[in-house]
Amino acid sequence: MKKLLTALTVLLCLVTASTVFAATPAEQRAQINALHDKTLKNLYARYPHAQRVINECYAYATLSNTGIKIGIFGDAHGRGIAINNQTGERVYLRLQELSAGIGLGAQEYDLVFLINTREAWDNFIAGKIRFGASAEAAASDGVSGGAVDGAEYAAPGVWVFQMTTKGVALEATINGIKIYADKKLNQ
Repeated sequence: MKKLLTALTVLLCLVTASTVFAATPAEQRAQINALHDKTLKNLYARYPHAQRVINECYAYATLSNTGIKIGIFGDAHGRGIAINNQTGERVYLRLQELSAGIGLGAQEYDLVFLINTREAWDNFIAGKIRFGASAEAAASDGVSGGAVDGAEYAAPGVWVFQMTTKGVALEATINGIKIYADKKLNQ
């Protein structure tokens, strides 16, 4: 148990350190666009019909996230992009999640949001949608393809696919997830 706790602490330090040495805004946008393409490729490999659904919905967003949970506290952060299929608008996003509850683990995961209405789009990019409770157990080695939880209702006019790409987590938590526009990358 002590070794696992030490490993998770080192992982948290590495994740935190990577944000200190951030690239230029143009480099960050390029990284996010590459993560976006990879996320969609993985989603379409799992759910071929998802490409048609994404093309037909009002808008969609992809976010790549890293989370860690030790004891009763957890944190996740991520970044991504929302694309409005109607207007072509692209909004770079940030995700912040704080959780309280019993858990242990670290995960990398991707979220793909399907946004079905203009009102849902406006609320989503304005950071007005909050996401709530969860109970999950997921594991992936990061090599053999990852676990995919199917699309679930997230908020009025919003559905989400979650794909665990790497890590192990066992938790029962109350999450406070906020997704908001990244002011620095949307200038």
